[in-house]
Amino acid sequence: MRKIIFATHHRMASGLKDTFNYIAPHVAEIITVDAYMDNKSIEEQVNGLWEDVAVQDEVIIFTDLLGGSVNQAFVKYLAHPHTHLITGVNLPVILTILLSLPKEDYLAPEAIRNALTDAKTQLIYVNDYLTAQAQDEDDE
Repeated sequence: MRKIIFATHHRMASGLKDTFNYIAPHVAEIITVDAYMDNKSIEEQVNGLWEDVAVQDEVIIFTDLLGGSVNQAFVKYLAHPHTHLITGVNLPVILTILLSLPKEDYLAPEAIRNALTDAKTQLIYVNDYLTAQAQDEDDE
């Protein structure tokens, strides 16, 4: 069984899930962890999730901040086979990875690496981009 987890500070995880399900409904079952919205510690929430993970399960976790407590709560579970932890996520990364999930096999780490490389090309400072576009038009 495959488990997709969106885990972020506050309500961002639920927002990502809602948006993903609007764009690509029924692609994957998604579990959300909106940390610090109640009196449960992030460690309690993550440990509770892991109670339902079997050895053969594939777990793909998306978190918001590399050094954040949410991401760190999942690090100790990386020894579990077929577990992937991706941080600094945005919707294009999530879409790229989840829309390319193999039906029968586990997700290959190379597919994640490729998605992250592609996503980096989409991080653009638009001010500079528009200035370069305007200069290119002036040169023609």
